[in-house]
Amino acid sequence: MTRSPSDTAAAELAPSPREPLRLQVLTALALHRMATTGQLRQMLRPDGTRQLLSRVLNKLRTTGLVDLTPLPDANRSRTHAWYLTPEGARVTRDLPVLRGRPPYPITSTTAASLKTPHTLTVVRTHLTFAADARRLGHEHGPWDWTPEVAHSIGEAERLVADAVMHYTVVDGEHRRKLRAFVEIDRTTMSSERLAVKLIEYARLFHYEAQPVGRRRPVSTGPVWLRWYPVFPRVLFILTGASRSRLEGRINDLQAMTAQHPLVAALAREVQLAASVLEDIEEHSPSAPVWVPLAGGEPRPWTDL
Repeated sequence: MTRSPSDTAAAELAPSPREPLRLQVLTALALHRMATTGQLRQMLRPDGTRQLLSRVLNKLRTTGLVDLTPLPDANRSRTHAWYLTPEGARVTRDLPVLRGRPPYPITSTTAASLKTPHTLTVVRTHLTFAADARRLGHEHGPWDWTPEVAHSIGEAERLVADAVMHYTVVDGEHRRKLRAFVEIDRTTMSSERLAVKLIEYARLFHYEAQPVGRRRPVSTGPVWLRWYPVFPRVLFILTGASRSRLEGRINDLQAMTAQHPLVAALAREVQLAASVLEDIEEHSPSAPVWVPLAGGEPRPWTDL
């Protein structure tokens, strides 16, 4: 019986000691949506060479599983962002790390180019945390960062976090598991719209779904308990503007935290903080560069 090209491609994705990197690249692109060659190297083979990743990507492109779009920066005309083709998305949809995740296929170069700036900034942020975890001996890898996570907040509305981060602090035999909703702000929306995201997180914190058919309200507990043992902290990471403008946006987040009753209630239970992307890249996420939105001195995100 002759196998179809897609069946052949799926069979070739089975992990093996000889070519595990091909599977890892496809998994990374399926989870993170898009990445440059350099980002994939930092993510999957931080001690490897760019040429190693380039060979794997070019072979995957030849087999029709990935494609690329040039970055808009004219000074970096030879840099591209890679993404899965529809066939690549189909082949990877049943990978264990992607189970339960809705597909977000990018079906054309045009669609890819529209998503490039934000998606690559989200990957850039993840890599900063991953590098810091390696340096400190903590645990945070490519599959511990899930982009575009949606939760219902009632009234047919959804909150979509830019990413959910899982991170394990390792101190000798002591392990502390941390989770965070991550919001990336490239200063492309108004400061007020950014601050409104805090209201959405407060609604998620308080939202309790009602069983179908019940006439009287019956408490089933907060919906978020289906996925998290404790409500993740909320981290805003800002970039794309002058220092004074970014500081102003952080001030607006603090004002929303102080003035909105639902957000103030959230802040009493959940750690909320903001930082500038360039600061966490220069000093590391574990440096005291996070401004608590409820007030206080800057501190590491793990010590909020």
